[in-house]
Amino acid sequence: MSSSPLRTALLQSSGRPGDVAQNLHILDEAAGRAADAGAGLLVAPEMYLTGYAIGADVPRLAEPADGPSAEAVAKIAARHGLAVFYGYPERDGQAHGRVFNSAQAIGPDGTPLLNYRKTHLFGCFEQEHFTPGDTPVVQAELGGIRIGALICYDVEFPENVRAHALAGTDLLLVPTAQMHPFQFVAESLVPVRAFESQMYVAYVNRAGQEGEFEFVGLSTLAGPDGTARARAGRGEELVVADVDPAFLAASRAGNPYLRDRRPALYAPLTQG
Repeated sequence: MSSSPLRTALLQSSGRPGDVAQNLHILDEAAGRAADAGAGLLVAPEMYLTGYAIGADVPRLAEPADGPSAEAVAKIAARHGLAVFYGYPERDGQAHGRVFNSAQAIGPDGTPLLNYRKTHLFGCFEQEHFTPGDTPVVQAELGGIRIGALICYDVEFPENVRAHALAGTDLLLVPTAQMHPFQFVAESLVPVRAFESQMYVAYVNRAGQEGEFEFVGLSTLAGPDGTARARAGRGEELVVADVDPAFLAASRAGNPYLRDRRPALYAPLTQG
């Protein structure tokens, strides 16, 4: 793991639902501000590219992981010299008709780093329009730090985060579309996840009203000590904080949770 901090920028924005070109423009502008602040990584929310409440337009707006929007994001990343992680609806080119709620990281040189498909779909809208992914842990290296990905509802299952901890994830990226009245997830649950699995968690939300959904904002970068290193309010905002490998190593050395696990006792949890 690197000894240098990775400055991470959280873009709390709903952009303009249904307008991919405008959302790419907003992302480009945010990437410039993030780079000016010294960030090496910009994280955008769940379904950032298209908007979340797009209903029956999901198939029309979905793109393959290497589609035209991915090419546009790669140019943004390379132009500003930082990695970009964003949510989008992914059309599976290998299986006609399947669409996933996905998130993709593109490196500062414009090359893809990882693509993750949401494994736990929330509510009728997602279950109607998306296929659940089946790969629980997806990782990549960025600046000597091991990053991993989940999406929104995924992080509310402790097993998902613990799987990342056991696989060595240092920074867990969680683009989200967290809505009222579940703001306690951002306020309380996410910092606890970071503490109990000893990692940084970047939880990046949408903001404001979108269709039937009211997004609560409150994006946070939680540290392994269970504190929020950065916390957005309820509106459109860009917040920046450091992921510090030295602090993470010291925290892991002092926290016994992972060392004191007794996996042999946990088998019944996965049965039945």
